[in-house]
Amino acid sequence: MFIVEFTASVWLVLLLALAAATAALAAPRRTARAAGWPVEELYADQVALAAEQAAAIARRRRADWARAQDEVDAAWAAFDAADRAARKSVTAAAFPVLKQRRTRAELADRERDLHRRATAACRRRELSIAQLNEVLAHRGGWNPRRHPVAQEAALRAAVREHRFALYRAATDRERRAWQDAERAAATVRGLRAEALAVQSRAGQDVRHPQRWTPTRPAKARIAVHRARALRASS
Repeated sequence: MFIVEFTASVWLVLLLALAAATAALAAPRRTARAAGWPVEELYADQVALAAEQAAAIARRRRADWARAQDEVDAAWAAFDAADRAARKSVTAAAFPVLKQRRTRAELADRERDLHRRATAACRRRELSIAQLNEVLAHRGGWNPRRHPVAQEAALRAAVREHRFALYRAATDRERRAWQDAERAAATVRGLRAEALAVQSRAGQDVRHPQRWTPTRPAKARIAVHRARALRASS
């Protein structure tokens, strides 16, 4: 009798433990359903939230791309002004200059004037540090003995070269910003498509948010840049 009662007690304890474990495993599902959140709907809400977060990132990427576009336009305007100034200097330098023997004082004045103007241009960010070093070291064709008109033409040409380099750098940044914006937009479209699919399976009302379209045809924008570059090099 004692053995039978002991065996029954053991089985009763095991059954109670099994029931408790089953209740613990089923508790989250009952809680979610009691709150009106079936698993499919909960997943749909999570995907929709991820899509909205991705949309916020995509808006920031598109704003970055818009700023990069403004930088490209400003860099081109600066280069265009430098190009026109350089062309005028070349026209002025075309007139012949009488060759005369110069004193050491006059040559020293020309050298100081060249260094002063080149340093001022560098401070205005019209010349790079590397270009200024070339001027001060009299390398790369920089001869302080030349006539001030010829020096002015050379300085204007150097400014044009620097401005064009800045324009190309701005173009590269704009292209990278556009690529980042496109990748972010593709992420948004993918997450929103997944959210719509899950909502449809869960029987929810399908919401159609604003579609994220490509920011611009890449080839058309690059063609504009190449046309500008060809015009600058001609």
